[in-house]
Amino acid sequence: MSDHKGARGGRGSGSRRREADPARQVSLEVLRRVREDGAYANLVLPSLLDQAHLSRRDAGFATALTYGTLRLQGRYDAIISRCVDRPLGRIDGVVLDVLRLGAHQLLGMRVATHGAVDATVNLATHAAGRGAAGFVNAVLRRVAGKDLDAWLQEIDADAPDALTSLSLTESHPLWVTKAMRQALKAHGREEDELAALLAADNTDPAVVLCARPGLITPEQLARQVEAATRTEPRPGDLSPCALVMDGGDPGRIDAVRRSRAGVEDEGSQLVALLLSEAPLEGRDERWLDLCAGPGGKAALLAARAAQRGARLVANEVSAHRAELVRSAVRDVPEGVVEVRCEDGRDYGVAEPGCYDRVLVDAPCSGLGSLRRRPEARWRREPKDVTELADVQRELLTSALTAVRTGGVVAYVTCSPHLMETRLVVQDVMRRLARYGHEVEILHAGDVATRVAPVPPAGAADEMLQLWPHLDRADAMFCTLLRRVS
Repeated sequence: MSDHKGARGGRGSGSRRREADPARQVSLEVLRRVREDGAYANLVLPSLLDQAHLSRRDAGFATALTYGTLRLQGRYDAIISRCVDRPLGRIDGVVLDVLRLGAHQLLGMRVATHGAVDATVNLATHAAGRGAAGFVNAVLRRVAGKDLDAWLQEIDADAPDALTSLSLTESHPLWVTKAMRQALKAHGREEDELAALLAADNTDPAVVLCARPGLITPEQLARQVEAATRTEPRPGDLSPCALVMDGGDPGRIDAVRRSRAGVEDEGSQLVALLLSEAPLEGRDERWLDLCAGPGGKAALLAARAAQRGARLVANEVSAHRAELVRSAVRDVPEGVVEVRCEDGRDYGVAEPGCYDRVLVDAPCSGLGSLRRRPEARWRREPKDVTELADVQRELLTSALTAVRTGGVVAYVTCSPHLMETRLVVQDVMRRLARYGHEVEILHAGDVATRVAPVPPAGAADEMLQLWPHLDRADAMFCTLLRRVS
């Protein structure tokens, strides 16, 4: 439970304010844009906070309220549905967003009950009118009538089975919960880890920096972090380049502003390093990042390529994201990186056998990064995974054709869904075998054990799957493939 009692608990008591609380207005606007425009909270929230000119404390409150509400939307909808006399689909979207914000303050944050209800009713008046405010007041008083444990027990008792109960209480669509369970079992994990995995998706991820090799050392970056934030970062577990921040704004750090370092999850750093450090015989001069946007992995690979005398082609099909890649690699020595804006599926035909190392960081459902993109769980549908898997197979086929005989391909997704991970690899290997292209799997877990300061939980597997509840990282998947003939 987020502790904001000291910051916000007393506000709203006494006489009712005429204007809605600016921090809560920001949160409501983010939820509206996510719902109506398909926006991502991590992209729209920072600019709204700047425009509102909130204090540091109020900005922290708005951030916690926004992300907590989005992550736990399924749980709160299950509770709200027990407090209203109509289906949630018949409640105005803005009013439902207000109710969700109120429920999170009451059940997920240490905001005093009277203050939470009063401030949220005031927000409803401002956003939807006095009639809606009366409705919100009545519903939130019913929500406040029980504590969180009592509500979760009621949801569990009413659920038809354990999996549905877990989906509602841990706020994941049922199809996602089933996919996570299948992924755990396929990687030899115990099914009783499922609750911990789903709970980990509802936690705040740490801000992790990547000290790009040859541009800045982790020790130099740590000194800059301490100077800029007055906090001491700790070394990462999964990447030798990682520093985990203990608060503060990474944008204030000089190395981040100059792209000598970047904000990048430890799992993302590790899978890029698995490609650069995988064993390779013969030439090691031409590297390719097939889907390079927004540029974090490309910048890390480029820095390693510069140290090894190699060159990197960083390809991105989206022009906007290609510009982000250029920004990310701008401090890499000149001549090391070539940024292209092309379709990665064309490389196998256009440049067969030309590259020594290829990264396929394939577009995916993003189910492995639900801590950072909480709205993705409500936006994705099973058909999206099927459609994405078709693109993933095409990209991996292109990569395995573009790499030379003896070269290495890293197939990466930020999703543990089997249709996007193991099944894609197996399908492509079978398809290529029919045309005489032999591909073998290298043991990614062994490479990870050599690279990571602390080996990941799944290091025994040749197809490496990271887990938020075990590795404190996004659920990245990585398979290393060598083209044999």
